[in-house]
Amino acid sequence: GRREIGHGHLAWRALKGQIPADYPYVVRVVSDILESNGSSSMATVCAGTLALMDAGVKIKKPVSGIAMGLIKNAGEEKYAVLSDILGDEDHLGDMDFKVTGTKDGITATQMDIKVDGLSYEILERALTQAKEGRMHILNKITETIAEPRADLKDHAPRIETMTIPKEFIGAVIGPGGKIIQGMQEETGAVITIEEIDGVGRIEVSGTNKKCIDDAMRMIKAIVAVPEVGEVYKGKVRSIMPYGAFVEFLPGKDGLLHISEIDWKRLETVEEAGIKEGDEIEVKLIDIDPKTGKFKLSRKVLFPKPERK
Repeated sequence: GRREIGHGHLAWRALKGQIPADYPYVVRVVSDILESNGSSSMATVCAGTLALMDAGVKIKKPVSGIAMGLIKNAGEEKYAVLSDILGDEDHLGDMDFKVTGTKDGITATQMDIKVDGLSYEILERALTQAKEGRMHILNKITETIAEPRADLKDHAPRIETMTIPKEFIGAVIGPGGKIIQGMQEETGAVITIEEIDGVGRIEVSGTNKKCIDDAMRMIKAIVAVPEVGEVYKGKVRSIMPYGAFVEFLPGKDGLLHISEIDWKRLETVEEAGIKEGDEIEVKLIDIDPKTGKFKLSRKVLFPKPERK
């Protein structure tokens, strides 16, 4: 009903200040109140804090909330301030006062009042009592989950960005967009790339962590600069009498000479059990300064046998 929408707004005000200003995602918090004998909006604030932290949203501080009540007879000095009021007390009472906040202060309040006015003393009493209640609830929340989880849930949609030197932009896109489209099809991630201030800015978004990680790994492989001494997982492209050509980075082939396959002397590459399409680990041992050709070795990854 109308009142519930108002309560949703109170919960929104209570929590929104704790979400970092530069948070890149849209956050939707859904609170299903199945039955209520108390304040559904304060339940939403507490459950919302737990849900945000569990989801890995880096909120600044947890928030708790409590509904206070006042019962006062007209013309009499006597009054009672009630903490965490029930439905009947809300209905019969003269004030319904909700307070939400972190350990350091109040983030939102709302008051409905049926009496003609409130003395400063009553208000002070209600706020002090509310603070005690809020702290008690906050302790229960932080006992359950002390701080936001380190990462988003695996199934949460996410966006990651990276920058690359601008000379690699063409390599990531590929002729007619072939490479970038292939990566999107294979991973299910959406990859966008643009040049800003002389660097390529890549944004990878997807429905889960795995598809983003896979896409990022593929992009990093394309923009990787071959480094002598690095070990790569490569794919055997072709086999020659004198060795095998291995694609160790996308679009980068090196020669694995027959003498570099094994410590023992081989007559043919096939003897080592290597065939086209195999994935093997190789080490980049040299880049020819004149031709820029890559020399690979496999045997250096195995211990050298002692001479008999």
